[in-house]
Amino acid sequence: MTPKNFSFVFEDAIPAVSPHITILARHNELDTARLGITVPKKKVKNASDRNQIKRIVRESFRLQRHQLPNVDIIVIAKHGIGKMDNKALAEQLEKLWRKISKRCEQPTT
Repeated sequence: MTPKNFSFVFEDAIPAVSPHITILARHNELDTARLGITVPKKKVKNASDRNQIKRIVRESFRLQRHQLPNVDIIVIAKHGIGKMDNKALAEQLEKLWRKISKRCEQPTT
């Protein structure tokens, strides 16, 4: 996703939050879901740890993509995510995918 797409999502986002991850979503005009990931250097110092987190997020998204509505999704890492093991991170993401999917299906009032 481009910076313009990120701005589009931030303008009117549907959130799903956990202690270590925030997911923001907004409906798009495409036939598929798209993913953007931010893992700030302030939150995870080591570059290889940041890359590992991004790989896990992308893999989790790939496995859940067919169940998600047509939305643009931004995954934002929060403080403490670097201390999570890979399995816990994947489980947390799975819960958040379900939560964001339900919230995006609800009609807006």
